[in-house]
Amino acid sequence: MAAERMFRVQRQELLLGELRRHGAVRVSAFARELDVSELTIRRDIDALARRNLVTKVHGGATLPGPVDRTTRPRQAPQRFTVGMVVPSLDFYWPPIVGGARAAAAALGVNLQLRGSSYDPDEDRRQIGRLIEAGQVQGLLLAPSLEGGRAPEMIDWIGRLPVPTILVERQPERWTSTARQLECVRSDHALGMEMAVHHLHRQGHRRIALLLSKGSPTSAYLAQGWRVACADVGICDAMVIRESVALDTPGHREIIRGVLAECERSRITALIVHSDPDAMSVAQFCAEHGLSIPGDLALVSYDDEVAHLAEPSLTAVRPPKAHVGRVAVEMMVSRLLDGERRPSQRVLLSPELIVRHSSVAHVPVR
Repeated sequence: MAAERMFRVQRQELLLGELRRHGAVRVSAFARELDVSELTIRRDIDALARRNLVTKVHGGATLPGPVDRTTRPRQAPQRFTVGMVVPSLDFYWPPIVGGARAAAAALGVNLQLRGSSYDPDEDRRQIGRLIEAGQVQGLLLAPSLEGGRAPEMIDWIGRLPVPTILVERQPERWTSTARQLECVRSDHALGMEMAVHHLHRQGHRRIALLLSKGSPTSAYLAQGWRVACADVGICDAMVIRESVALDTPGHREIIRGVLAECERSRITALIVHSDPDAMSVAQFCAEHGLSIPGDLALVSYDDEVAHLAEPSLTAVRPPKAHVGRVAVEMMVSRLLDGERRPSQRVLLSPELIVRHSSVAHVPVR
């Protein structure tokens, strides 16, 4: 029993450490990482929540918000209702939603969540429903801004009757809207610079970047890529703008072509967006006798499941939970201060998680 208690304490310390580093923990991912059941992790979260050390959210936990809940009645009335429309409710977005929910709970905000589908027309439908209900005082939006319809969408959002903040999206530096749109997002360009500088320090001078086709993140990654390559003096690095997503027909042939191009160009390191694509590359290398990192160093961008690969993948981790938190905090500030507060566009720095795929020996953390 004593050993069981000690293991429970150690497990909960690991969970708290993960929360301090990243702001949120997903039950499913953390259970896989510790090789225990999801029920075990839920019980740990329940125990920590009873001690006010964590905040339970759907599918996981976050750190408690900055507001001391003991100073408010247990059944405090909601001050504001804020709508949130995200393009998906899986993979990239749950930590952002979890961070937003934690901040909303701490600040006494009712958060109304809607899922869209990376389609501008669907974005408008979901936003319109929140507006028509007449209950939201503000909107947190992650609309589709790719292609020629982006200016039209920005103009439409700028004319909405309530304050709006873009989440993981950023408009042009200047827009024709009556007020300049606010936003909060991960600094993906900086994350790419971190990855390039890391590989350069490992001795790599011929590095390639594989971008996901159609991803709104790709433009920022390419921007950071160009800056970093110029900083370290890499002139012969290359960008391969083709996705190897697992649901792409013939994705193995695409991977084969990418690796053949790397061999022809004597590439020694490859940065891949995102985790599933990077894991596909790693698996293909293993099947064809290519050593990682010996023959090819590999860095992923996103760090959703990169630790599950073999070998575990070095990855850039966007601060997703904090993006959600800051978005809610910015909205509350806007609603309290009105037009007196200047517009804000906030960038949050990612983190580089070094694992076995980019260095021969990784210190145990």
